[in-house]
Amino acid sequence: MALEDVLRAGNYHLIDVREPLELEMDGHIEEAQNIPLGELEDRKQEITNLNGTKIFFCRSGNRSGKAAEYFKSEGLTDVYNGGGYVDLKEVLDNL
Repeated sequence: MALEDVLRAGNYHLIDVREPLELEMDGHIEEAQNIPLGELEDRKQEITNLNGTKIFFCRSGNRSGKAAEYFKSEGLTDVYNGGGYVDLKEVLDNL
């Protein structure tokens, strides 16, 4: 399923894996939860317990790709790499 289709369907969680300082400098998506990439393993249960699709994003899509792959390797199938913040925000604004 394409990312746009997942977003249109609803029942998703946006997880911003950038560092808090990046959000302050570059902006953020209001409904997104900030969990920096370095905290994902420690907060694995919190993320696993979220009902719905988990969409990770960062500045460029690199760290969010690592996050998605990590959770896929942990057995989750409802995870997506939402790519970079600017691109994801544009998709959300155009839905």
